[in-house]
Amino acid sequence: MSVTLGSGAYAYRVIEDWAKLPDGWSFKEVGAVAVDGKDQVYVFNRGEHPMMVFDRDGNFLRSWGEGVFPRAHGLHIGPDETLWCTDDGSHTVRHCTLDGKILMELGVPGKPAPYMSGEPFHRCTHTALSPKGDLYVADGYGNARVHKYAPDGKLLMSWGEPGTDPGQFNIVHNICCDADGWVYVADRENHRVQVFDGNGRYEAQWNNMHRPCGLYSPGGSKPIFYIGELGPGMPVNNLHPNIGPRVSIVTHEGKLLARLGHPHAGEAPGQFIAPHGIAVDSHGDIYVGEVAWTYWPSALPDKPRPAHPRSLQKLVKVAA
Repeated sequence: MSVTLGSGAYAYRVIEDWAKLPDGWSFKEVGAVAVDGKDQVYVFNRGEHPMMVFDRDGNFLRSWGEGVFPRAHGLHIGPDETLWCTDDGSHTVRHCTLDGKILMELGVPGKPAPYMSGEPFHRCTHTALSPKGDLYVADGYGNARVHKYAPDGKLLMSWGEPGTDPGQFNIVHNICCDADGWVYVADRENHRVQVFDGNGRYEAQWNNMHRPCGLYSPGGSKPIFYIGELGPGMPVNNLHPNIGPRVSIVTHEGKLLARLGHPHAGEAPGQFIAPHGIAVDSHGDIYVGEVAWTYWPSALPDKPRPAHPRSLQKLVKVAA
């Protein structure tokens, strides 16, 4: 029996076991997902084969990145069909072709900037491109900053500091940019998405969400956004319903359009454990990567963690 999440224009059918991995292979967990112009799906994961590529039906095509990425975290694809791979384990951002050739590297592998120094990078998390081709880097776990780079890799400016006020951050976890140049930042532990102009001037914030982790927009002017929200992380609220894990869909002003998921964490179809990376293909289907291995003990403390917890789901858009 298939499971459908959401309703109306935002109804999705859950596809179980979508990705057909080679025998003996595992994602371990999925940090991020991206989709190219052919609807091929790039799964940036923390297993032995960091980048696995699949066709739209889940058939395995190729892998790359072995020995290069110690801890896959963020991934997005640019309009020129190249990938930006953020690795918080090596403190680097690598610009790659679809076949894995490294075109540019920002950061020094294995050498983080001092903790909370504001200098790039200390466990950077994700990237976004402006309409002019400038690169924004969310940084991240060991900083509270957004860095802006020119297309040639020159650092132009940075903004942000630890805190809860506008323009301050408590884990800069994800970042997007729209066609009008607005920058959207998932300020995870402040339970909000902050909106800035292209030079870091605070404009607005979206609230009424819980630990926004994944953040994806298909681009364009005034786009909608897909937000992966982590669930509770403490024993005292572990069983609280309706605060995640889930995927929320909102307008460019943060107005809620739909929430997909279940009141509690789990591995049943339609449930999530830790939605961490999100991408949407040309058909409107959603790919949700989860860091289930990391979050299993806090999300499901009374259940033994399996060797390979589910870490990727496909949600197929139901025709209205």
